[in-house]
Amino acid sequence: MFNVDLLINALTTLLVTLDPPGLAPIFLSLTVGLSRQERFQVATRGSLIAFFILAAFALFGDGILGLLGISIGAFRIAGGLLLFWISFEMIFERRQERKEKTGETAVTKDHIHNIAVFPLALPLIAGPGAISATILLGSSFPSVLERVQLLVVIAASMASLFLALVIADRIDRFLGVTGRAILTRLLGVILAALAVQFVIDGVRSAFQIPVQSLG
Repeated sequence: MFNVDLLINALTTLLVTLDPPGLAPIFLSLTVGLSRQERFQVATRGSLIAFFILAAFALFGDGILGLLGISIGAFRIAGGLLLFWISFEMIFERRQERKEKTGETAVTKDHIHNIAVFPLALPLIAGPGAISATILLGSSFPSVLERVQLLVVIAASMASLFLALVIADRIDRFLGVTGRAILTRLLGVILAALAVQFVIDGVRSAFQIPVQSLG
């Protein structure tokens, strides 16, 4: 019942999509002027809200797709393409620029105490890429026990993200501009490979192609 390779793949996909090191400096810019305790509260609330959002899509995402008449194969292809575009943005640093603009807009329009909800939980943490990845992963964990395993993986990913937010100032100083650029591009390449695999699995599922035919 425990597929270690599948669990590792799910954890890698979520961590790369969430990009904790890349989110750390943006979190610092969102919480300028807040004390360490207030930043801790914002990080806690934002991470919990994002966890429940992703958990809901992990549990009920395929049911929603069924109501809409969308096959898992079709969604894997679409989700894989979306994740590939996100990886493209990561490699060319366009995703980081977009996130920074989202953060700047939020600070001017929303009260500082609401940043845990917007833009931190939505859309910086539980954004389109993370939601798509969660639904895609949910289709690979069909049974109740496997869904529980997926929730544990999501919780572990969110715990890693929460830790990155708590020590965001240290991560930012350690990586620096060059380190963040290298790490973001490396994660982008990994996500691109995972996205292509999602598309391959989607094509295989949609057209009912045996595994050996694509090998």
